[in-house]
Amino acid sequence: MSPVPPKEPGAEAAARLAGQGVAEDADPAELRRLLAARDRTIEVLMQRLEHRGSSDPSAFDLLEQNIALEAVVSRKTRELDRERTQLQQALAELRSTQARLLQSQKMEAIGQLAAGVAHEINTPVQYVSDNVSFLRSGFDTLLAVVDQYLALLAEARAGALSPERLDAAEAALKAARLDYLRRNVPDAFDESQEGLHRVSHIVMAMKRFSHPSGEDMEPVDLAELIDTTVMVARNEWKYVAELETRFDPALPSVPCFRDQISQVVLNLIVNAAHAIGDVVLKSPGSKGRIEISTRLAGDYAEIRVADTGGGIPEAIQRSVFDPFFTTKPVGKGTGQGLSMAYATIVDKHRGRIHFETEPGQGTCFVIELPLQAQAGEEAA
Repeated sequence: MSPVPPKEPGAEAAARLAGQGVAEDADPAELRRLLAARDRTIEVLMQRLEHRGSSDPSAFDLLEQNIALEAVVSRKTRELDRERTQLQQALAELRSTQARLLQSQKMEAIGQLAAGVAHEINTPVQYVSDNVSFLRSGFDTLLAVVDQYLALLAEARAGALSPERLDAAEAALKAARLDYLRRNVPDAFDESQEGLHRVSHIVMAMKRFSHPSGEDMEPVDLAELIDTTVMVARNEWKYVAELETRFDPALPSVPCFRDQISQVVLNLIVNAAHAIGDVVLKSPGSKGRIEISTRLAGDYAEIRVADTGGGIPEAIQRSVFDPFFTTKPVGKGTGQGLSMAYATIVDKHRGRIHFETEPGQGTCFVIELPLQAQAGEEAA
């Protein structure tokens, strides 16, 4: 016959506790409450024992139960401490992964926009180049006229002015087409300045968009942020939609991580353009509409990005913020845009994001950012 292993201290009492409806896997808070009640009862009984010299077995039973209960609570507390440590480590890893995903998505977006930005820059550069060629040609023509008249002046001073020299000077003047140059040279200068200004604006917009935020939030002008993002994304929407912005002049600067909010707005603009593209594809030559607006809404700054696309079908509305969910073909989307937008607005900025949609009519995404920085935000 195998020997019976000795019982651990308090095991019999623990069994009795279980028989009284206190399970070993009970909630630790409930166990602590029971323990406190037992302590008060034991204290009273021990006082009675001291006064009466009694050896009431019920008091010792309670004491034994109390010891067993303390053992259960102690074990549960250790388990909870281990679980809390594991959760903290998992949360730190999750935040680190999320930060890497945000940066990866941002770099991916910049890469995808690079071709469009290059095209946006190429157009003004091209007509600046054309104007410079025209101005160079005009300058060469005028220089020829000047050379002829300088030679004419030299002959006149020498008292040897020839009819041939006069004819050559007159021919050079006629070839210069001075009236044509008077009309077109100022326009060429204006167009060139405008083109260079546009190139500078695009480059600065790209620089602001790609510049990483610091570790702390900073006051940001949402109107300027949105204008910059619209400029960077122009090649994504200009072929399928007209884009209009409306900004509330009463809206103050908003504390936020600039690059993260820029990325969210970019994702929403690109999604709006794609949604409209699917619609206008069926009606060649037509264009949709994207409207981006801001307004002061109590203690929040509100950003609305509305489009006239096909709307979001009811069957997938609950999934749009889920990671890796996408309705786009393979290679067209990762399913991270809206899930990252949700994490950025809700987790990083303690804000809110939702959408209003009507199938066949369009969708409007609404972002609400608190005007006062919330405690606990961390930079990505």
